[in-house]
Amino acid sequence: MAQLLDGKEISKVLKEEIKEEVKGWKEQGINPKLAVVLVGDDPASVVYAKSKQKVSEGLGIDFELFVLAADSAEEEILSLIDSLNTNTAVHGIMIELPLPKHISKERVMAAVRPDKDVDGVHPINRGYILSGEEGLFPATPQSCIEILLRSGVEIAGKHVVILGRGETVGKPLVFLILKHNATVTICHSKTPDLGAFTRQADIVIAAVGKAKLLKKDMVKPGAVVVDAGINEIPGGICGDVDFDEVKEVASLISPVPGGVGSLTTALVMRNVLKGIALQGKEAK
Repeated sequence: MAQLLDGKEISKVLKEEIKEEVKGWKEQGINPKLAVVLVGDDPASVVYAKSKQKVSEGLGIDFELFVLAADSAEEEILSLIDSLNTNTAVHGIMIELPLPKHISKERVMAAVRPDKDVDGVHPINRGYILSGEEGLFPATPQSCIEILLRSGVEIAGKHVVILGRGETVGKPLVFLILKHNATVTICHSKTPDLGAFTRQADIVIAAVGKAKLLKKDMVKPGAVVVDAGINEIPGGICGDVDFDEVKEVASLISPVPGGVGSLTTALVMRNVLKGIALQGKEAK
């Protein structure tokens, strides 16, 4: 029976570390601040924005929400982003998705200054992931690595199989985990016989968005399983791993909820603080 990779407990420790770092910046005369831009009134986006506000303020990070009408012109949104880019009192900028259909997501996301891009999606930050340079990187891939390291799992030299090649988790995770000297295999919807690959893995990370895809017979006994998926099913939510089955063979497994997702908002806030360091003397 597998032990849990407990994201909730790790999140508590992480938040205490962030509080201490926030305190340190304030002692230097810098009040960390996150600005969130919400276009329209998508119910889920409103909930996510309010959730970030609660976490942000709980950590001592200033928070400001900018709400624009759903029919706002793209230029209006870009103008707001430009003003936030040049505002030295703002250290992190996040655009709530989805954007209205008449707005170019690519153009809006690329307009955010790279060293304020706490979502880690700017093309320059994507390039930094590939090159190994310091930048701001997406929270969910960082969460996958964080939950492993803080649970005492050795990554170096291990065979890590990633299920999913999405832009927000799978692709960036490949390069982030390579930094930890893992051997990496990436599988996706066109991979024949997923189990042939996953059974070779010391660590399996599932991030495909398909409920209970990873089954017991696809996991090597004693492997570590990280579930980065979240899917709505009748009666609640579940991950990409068939938890009840896989926990019988894995040595460690992350639950959904209570695993990877428990860390993501805290890691967005850590990106705000990393942004201050990257912005250097300009931050005030």
